[in-house]
Amino acid sequence: MQAAKPLFDYPKYWAECFGPAPFLPMSREEMDQLGWDSCDIIIVTGDAYVDHPSFGMAIIGRLLEAQGFRVGIIAQPDWRSKDDFMKLGEPNLFFGVAAGNMDSMINRYTADKKIRSDDAYTPGGLAGKRPDRASLVYSQRCKEAYTHVPVILGGIEASLRRIAHYDYWQDKVRRSILMDATADILLYGNAERAVVEIAQRLSRGEKVEAITDVRGTAFIRRDTPEGWFEVDSTRIDRPGRVDKIINPYVNTQDMEACAIEQAKGPVEDPNEAKVVQILESPRMTRDKTVIRLPSFEKVRNDPVLYAHANRVLHLETNPGNARALVQKHGEVDVWFNPPPIPMTTEEMDYVFGMPYARVPHPAYGKEKIPAYEMIRFSVNIMRGCFGGCTFCSITEHEGRIIQNRSHESIIREIEEMRDKVPGFTGVVSDLGGPTANMYRIACKDPEIEKHCRKPSCVFPGICENLNTDHSSLIELYRKARALPGVKKILIASGLRYDLAVESPEYVKELVTHHVGGYLKIAPEHTERGPLDKMMKPGIGSYDRFKQMFEKFSKEAGKEQYLIPYFIAAHPGTTDEDMMNLALWLKRNGFRADQVQAFYPSPMATATAMYHSGKNPLRKVTYKSDGVTIVKSEQQRRLHKAFLRYHDPKGWPMLREALERMGRSDLIGNGKHHLIPTYQPQTDEYQSARRKNSTPAGSKKVGKVLTQHNGLPPRASDGGKPWDKREQAKAAAFAKLQEQKKGGKPGGGKKKPRPVAPR
Repeated sequence: MQAAKPLFDYPKYWAECFGPAPFLPMSREEMDQLGWDSCDIIIVTGDAYVDHPSFGMAIIGRLLEAQGFRVGIIAQPDWRSKDDFMKLGEPNLFFGVAAGNMDSMINRYTADKKIRSDDAYTPGGLAGKRPDRASLVYSQRCKEAYTHVPVILGGIEASLRRIAHYDYWQDKVRRSILMDATADILLYGNAERAVVEIAQRLSRGEKVEAITDVRGTAFIRRDTPEGWFEVDSTRIDRPGRVDKIINPYVNTQDMEACAIEQAKGPVEDPNEAKVVQILESPRMTRDKTVIRLPSFEKVRNDPVLYAHANRVLHLETNPGNARALVQKHGEVDVWFNPPPIPMTTEEMDYVFGMPYARVPHPAYGKEKIPAYEMIRFSVNIMRGCFGGCTFCSITEHEGRIIQNRSHESIIREIEEMRDKVPGFTGVVSDLGGPTANMYRIACKDPEIEKHCRKPSCVFPGICENLNTDHSSLIELYRKARALPGVKKILIASGLRYDLAVESPEYVKELVTHHVGGYLKIAPEHTERGPLDKMMKPGIGSYDRFKQMFEKFSKEAGKEQYLIPYFIAAHPGTTDEDMMNLALWLKRNGFRADQVQAFYPSPMATATAMYHSGKNPLRKVTYKSDGVTIVKSEQQRRLHKAFLRYHDPKGWPMLREALERMGRSDLIGNGKHHLIPTYQPQTDEYQSARRKNSTPAGSKKVGKVLTQHNGLPPRASDGGKPWDKREQAKAAAFAKLQEQKKGGKPGGGKKKPRPVAPR
């Protein structure tokens, strides 16, 4: 992997003399107080401005400030006109535009395409403070405000939409967001390296259209530049250009030119000794090789070609060996440089060591920002994830190489949080990242890591070259909880349990000291069909972790529970798979109150499966095996009903489905049945969410209290799937059925129940 210039080695811009601001300014008044006549860079974001390293605008803003630039923030502007985009004046260098910490469509709509009633990244949790496809809209408004000012597009929305992508909400393939946003350049992934280099080069007077060699960027060009070798991957069944095998004992010049030269001069003696000239194949020069993907117009009309393009894209994600990609959109090409070089520990410490205020901007007053409240006492210790789950966007955005902070940097942040953040009670709510226990875990050999093209280091099993040593993380936990003023360190980030079982010492440390009663993990399913399409381990790994968890909890004298999360309607999932999952849940005493249906996010591999019906984890052809897809609203509702098998509202649907599947034996009033034969009146049942909610008119106002997904049955239920009242209802119903069969008053034949289509 090529070396990258360290972030802290660039010369400082002249405005460094102003020093760091308490908060990056959001108004002209704040700029005046700082003595600024203008901003060098203005960041436009769809989130409220929170000066905390968990928020993208704060990290990028503080990093650019450390380079000596004056950085302003326009947070959640009114996008209906250009006025809000002009309130800080014209930036000297560029606008940096991002939708926020989430894709704006995922932020606003549920998996069922319903509008959400809140927005966690807005003061007061209010919805409607950002437009759909916010990156696109903000970029256009910036161009309207100041036509000649470059617009640099970034953030997760730009990252996941940089290429022609399937859009779940419109049910079609959209072109690269760079085309629609009219931005000058797009940064994808964690963009610290790219944004610093671009800012430095623009400050030296370089034109933005001339900046085409920065890793982690996408831009528009009209042709492949001279000196580049292009690999054709625009079709499925035809291989790319094949070079003739080069004979190292001959000079491989154009044969016609050689003939002309020979005709001009004397014929050489064939027996005369010659110097051997070995020529390198241009294909082997990866830094000058670009892969041409099928064009936007092709993938828009051919789902199988879309799956093929998705596969090629994901094979070119390792910074050590990735090649550039290019995709034609109409008359122009969208060019994608290879991913950015991961940051070193020193650079991670540098980024997280900026003078963050760690609180929201004072302009919001006392209004609470839910996303901040969730992370205000948490510390991010690493980036990246090598799990490669096909439904997840972390790998596409942050990469699969883990980037770690040092113990000293992490401990220093905990101490700063303890001393400066209002309301700290001694409890650190999370010490983690995308995955809690991938800290300092990497390939045993950097050379192997550099050449590896596997999409996951832990699927179908843990790679033999992966170092699974958790000792550094254990040491960090011990240092952190030994700090004065720190009472408890909780681990709230998702845990990779198949990795954790490789280190019993880590599991013991975690269970003994860092679980607050419940630990959430994500097996996602129990059946091999969907799990293989997710690239997740089998349920056996969960069982092994559960045994260790319970063993160490008992040894510590603590009553603690695992909270497993599951996905409904994921590609590769059949009705039978969901039925088996429901049986597993009932057998293990889990009642999932909140469930998640598969959400096709842009660019994810599972989304390519959803759109194409093909599996990009293997070579895609028109004749390759298809993937079971759950698309109809009725079938998605059925899969969610299986997850919530205990909810009477779903019982009629489940009865029809079980009868259709030939599993009527699961309908009955015994403990071994999945659902009962009786149906309670609507007003007799109250969901767990409602039962635990704060009653209307109560003085206690705040977030709804709800039973978490997977909690063990309440004491009121006697720890059994059905309580005594439900058993009594079942007995009464059975008695009534017997009376009807006997011809007594009220009897009669039951009308046939319609069968739901598949």
